[in-house]
Amino acid sequence: MSTPNPSLHHVTFKTTRLQEMIDWYGAVIGVEVMHRYEGGAWLTNDEANHRVALLTTSGLIDDPDKIVHTGLHHSGYEYPTMDDLLDTYVRLKEAGIVPHACLDHGMTMSFYYVDPDGHSVELQADVFGDWAQSTEFIRTAPEFSADPIGTPLDPDLAVGARDAGATPQEIHDRAYAGEFKPEAPLDLRMPTTADSR
Repeated sequence: MSTPNPSLHHVTFKTTRLQEMIDWYGAVIGVEVMHRYEGGAWLTNDEANHRVALLTTSGLIDDPDKIVHTGLHHSGYEYPTMDDLLDTYVRLKEAGIVPHACLDHGMTMSFYYVDPDGHSVELQADVFGDWAQSTEFIRTAPEFSADPIGTPLDPDLAVGARDAGATPQEIHDRAYAGEFKPEAPLDLRMPTTADSR
């Protein structure tokens, strides 16, 4: 007898900044507090009992070398459409929250933000609008095999193209081809060889 595979339900973070993390995740992914006590909080942005959990205690200390240590790189959250992703970028930028990296991975357009504890948070939209097609792309596309990280992009250029009438498919094609290349270097929040200890 086989059992179904479980689905990812939530992520839990240890934090020294409980309220700041609650506020940030509320602004970025729209979570609401389901329960809070002195040792943590449970947050959700859908019908689940929680999607993000936060734990705190006086024994925690921040890791100033988080980027060069192993552990969680990022958690990811998916929007149904590219318009939702671009609208969220505009809303967050107006609130002073900007991504540290933006990429068209070929199967998703992804914007990466840093939470108050230094974790990267990916907001993405599937460029196919269909998981079967994006799964086939990641498994078989030669362009993905050649560059699995994808093409950096300037989100303001993508928003400008959208506002000028470009379709989501056109925005993806242009971004993946490098037309929306950003001026700043790509920051993937990974150490270089020189950073390693």
